[in-house]
This record gives sequence, structure tokens and C-alpha cells, in this order.
Amino acid sequence: MTIFEDASAQPHGSPPSIGASWMGAPYPVVLADAGGRIVEANVAAATLFPGALRGVALDDAVPYWLADAHRRIAGRDLAAPARSVRGRHRNLTLEAHPTPGANGDVVWWLVDDTDRLLAESALRGEQERTAFLAETSTRLLASLNVQRCMDVTVRLAAEHLADAALLVAPVNGRQYPLAGSVGGGAARHTTARIDPASVPGLSEALQGFPPVLSRWIAPSALPEWAVPDGFAGPVGSVAVCPLPGHGVPAGALILLRHSDHAAFDASEEVFARLFAARAGSALSAARLYSEQTSITATLMADLLPPALRQVHGVEFAGGYRASRDTERIGGDFYDVHPGAGPGQETLAVLGDVCGKGLDAAVLTGKIRNTLQALLPMADDHENMLRLLNGALLSSSHTRFATLVLASVVRRGGQVRLRLTSAGHPPPLIVRHSGAVEEADTSGTLIGALPRIRARTAHVDLAPGETCLMYTDGITEARGGPLGDAMFGEARLRAAVADCAGMPAEAVVERVQVLAADWIGGRRHDDLALVAITAPQLAHLTAVDGHTPGRYTA
Repeated sequence: MTIFEDASAQPHGSPPSIGASWMGAPYPVVLADAGGRIVEANVAAATLFPGALRGVALDDAVPYWLADAHRRIAGRDLAAPARSVRGRHRNLTLEAHPTPGANGDVVWWLVDDTDRLLAESALRGEQERTAFLAETSTRLLASLNVQRCMDVTVRLAAEHLADAALLVAPVNGRQYPLAGSVGGGAARHTTARIDPASVPGLSEALQGFPPVLSRWIAPSALPEWAVPDGFAGPVGSVAVCPLPGHGVPAGALILLRHSDHAAFDASEEVFARLFAARAGSALSAARLYSEQTSITATLMADLLPPALRQVHGVEFAGGYRASRDTERIGGDFYDVHPGAGPGQETLAVLGDVCGKGLDAAVLTGKIRNTLQALLPMADDHENMLRLLNGALLSSSHTRFATLVLASVVRRGGQVRLRLTSAGHPPPLIVRHSGAVEEADTSGTLIGALPRIRARTAHVDLAPGETCLMYTDGITEARGGPLGDAMFGEARLRAAVADCAGMPAEAVVERVQVLAADWIGGRRHDDLALVAITAPQLAHLTAVDGHTPGRYTA
């Protein structure tokens, strides 16, 4: 470019006015007259164009694009700018810069632009690859679903890296999950019993070993399962890439190209490995998340409150709300352990562990499991609580809990209860008349003192009457018009008084609705309650249009 700048600074005119220094220039220089014949060419030009001899027509000595450009420029007005032209000659890309003279001669200065264009092309290619890898990471990390990650992986690979792609996930039992895409189209999923050894390098890739070079894989030897459905034409080249995960391989990717397309070169194989690394990381994270979610769901199934129902002629209903809406478990819990038969007592338990969240839920699970083991001693509440207290004191945690036990059995039309509180609010008894009583039971909390005491209350429920056990999260819930008043026991009593004669589920639902309305969107403790109701023996019928009605057989 320096020579071109120097030459353009020369005055326009005949070759002598331009100067003879161009003859020794390192760049090819050709001087042609207005008729398109070569007047002179320097050594570099003669080397580049062996036919560029004095008197020879440009059409016979130089590429057509240069001769054509000369015809457009020769003899034109010198005031008009002369533009450079570019074209190919052999394996070179040349840029020709004209310097017109006053008599119609033109000096053509030629610069080899091949390396610059190759560098620009390589830069564009790397920019496109970088953008593609960034898009890959964004799309793969947008989901923690394993199947979606497999979809994105094979579709991107089949669209940008090859004509088709097949993802082989780690074996599940005896089956290998497979996902394939052709041309970036919709992925197809299947599972199959395959032999990875039938594809060179696949067994190693599934174990996380480096890939086998594509030139070592014979496309004609591929098994049928390794070619995705919809791939038309023979396979021309194959590449196998491992999908490295977080310490454990996430599978392997088989890339296929048609026979009429170029085979994978070394740079493409390196790029495919970079893509596979991102895909493997995303797949591994998705699979780990899926496994942890499954484990969490399995463990949580034992921590969640059970669904209650009628047991041996007695209605049971429960309600639970964790301290945070994003959580499903906490420190409050309840259980119902049915008796062996209609004449055997059913044990209902409601408790409150100190604290909130997962730590409290773990201790809740221990207490529930311990009480399950102590069921044979349920006829003696105090002894049962004493053994539970000893178990909690011997563990490593420092939390305590409050409990209320209810042994329930139906005797004819009535339901008999034995209620024992261990540091817990006494249950409320809702009579058919609407009167609300507090069960006469009390005791010390569990897991704090070496010795406990407890007093058991005996209560009979007539048809339609209910025993409500609740945690202090109900009465201590703050809300109301100003947001700082507790729901309180008085409001709870008024709420359950209106539930006289209602089924157990209706009692629980009403208390929950009133408490939720009182709290609004404010923070609160765990809320739990259990209703035990003696079912109605007859239908309620109206005497007239004004009285409450009467029970008839």
C-alpha cells in the first residue's frame, strides 16, 4: 500500500513523468496504453504474469477482470476518480490500483491481498463461532430439564456442525436414551439396547475419554441405529465427541455429514469439542437437578402431612400451611395412626417443633418416626411421651417440641377421646349447641427437660361435635386492620363456635380461611390444625321456615 500511495502522488502523464522507479518496485506493476496493449511490466509483474510482454494485449496476458477494468479507465477524464479493482489469479487475491496518464496510458499497481482476506475470513469465522457458542450456552442453560437439553444439543449440532446429530445418553438399566435431529429439525427421542462398541470411539466417549479422529471412522460400518431417521443419502464422514459433565460423563454426540459435503477437518473437530463441552456441562447439571429433585420428592413424601379421612366411623380432617409460601414443609406436623379394628383406638398426633424450614422438618420426621415405633404403647400417653422425650434428649440437636396426643374410639353414637398435651395449647371442644370448651389437659414440652409430666383429659363427643387441635401459629398469627394484632384464642373460639354441627373438613377449612384473611400477605409461623368429629347419625330436617331444625332417625 505504501508503493500505491507513493505512485498516486506522482503527476499524471506519460511513463517518464510518472518516474522509472516503479520498474524496481517489489509489487507487480504493469503499464498499458489506451488501446489495451502492454507498454512495460516490471520483474514482479513478469513473474506473476509470464505472458506480460511489451506489445501483448492485456486480454492475452492478465486476468479478464484486470483487462476489463483497463478498458473502463483508459482514455477517461483525468478529473474523474479511478477506483481500484480486485480479482483472483491462480490461488491469489489481487487488488489493482490504477494511475492514469494524460495520454491514456494507465499504470496498474497490484497488491497481493490474499493473506489479509484470509485473516479477515478467519476472524469472521471465529466471531461466528464465538457467537454460536454463546448462543449455545444461553439456550442450554435456560432449562434444567434433561430432555429439553438433549433437544437443544442435537438441533444446534445438526444445524451448525453437521447434517445430522445423534446424542447417546448414559445407559439407564440396559437401555440407552437416544435423541436425534436432521438439519436442525425437531428432535426424536427413543431408547434402545445398543452396542456402543459398534461405533469406533463411542464406548470410550461414553466413559469420558478423548474423541477418536473422524478419519478413523468408516461411515459404511455405522449400525442402523447410529443414523437418525430422516437422514437421506449415504454418510460421508462421522465424528464422535464425548459430552464431559461435572465429574461424570453426560453422554456422547455422533455427528454425521453427507457424502457430498466436506469431511470434518482438524479445526472443526476442535470446535465440535468446544460445543460438546458446553452441552455436556448443561446436560450434567440438568441430570443432577433431576436426580436431586427426585430424591427430594421421595424424602418429602414422608415429611408432608398425610391426607386424612374417616377412620372407623370417626371423621378426621387436617390443614397445614408452612411459614413461607415457597415451602411445603416446616416445624408443624400431624399424623393419624388408625387402630387395628373398629373397637381399637386410633391415635392422632399434632405437634410443633421449635424453628422453621428444613431443619425443623428434619426433627419433625424423627419425631413422627419415633411415635410410629411407640404405637404399641399408645394406651399410656405419659409413658409414650417419656420415651419420646428420652429419644430427643439423646440426639445431637438442641430443639424441643410441643405435642398433643388424642386416642380416639367410637362407642355407639359417641366418640370417646383421651387427650394429653405436652406443652401444647389444649384442644377445643365444639359442642352441638355452639358452646366451646377447653380440654382439661396440660404437660411439659418434649426434648428440653430430663423429666416430664402430663395430665390426660377424657372427653366424649356427641354426633356433630368436634375436637379441634391446633398449633400456636393460629392464635399468634399477626394481622388485622393494623397488621400487628394477634388472631388470638377469642377469635378462634368464635370461629369454631360457628362451626357447630359441621363436618370435620368444613371446620378446618373455615379456620384456615379466617386465619389467612387475618394474616393477609404478612409473615407468619407454621399453621396446623386437626379436627376430630363425631359423625351425624341422622339427617337435619327443617320443622318450619324459621327454627334451626331437628334430628330425625
